[in-house]
Amino acid sequence: MKKAVSIKVSGRVQKVAYRHYARLAAQDYKIAGKIENCPDGSVYIEAQGEENNLQDFIDYCKQGPSWARVDNIEILPIEVREDLTEFN
Repeated sequence: MKKAVSIKVSGRVQKVAYRHYARLAAQDYKIAGKIENCPDGSVYIEAQGEENNLQDFIDYCKQGPSWARVDNIEILPIEVREDLTEFN
């Protein structure tokens, strides 16, 4: 069953290719959604996919690439959107 979440990742997650590697992970896990930098230095993600794949993607987001530092991650459920088919 498809599920969707919003994820806010805080720490050293900008200017360390966090978004690039999260996009690659999303492709690997067949996740649709979007990712963007926030003015406060965090990264905001909306992600949806099959429950197991989504959990694997969330686990990736908790770590990020080796040169990033994730201090906090907030995950909230959101509604699944049928119009999302890619990860941007």
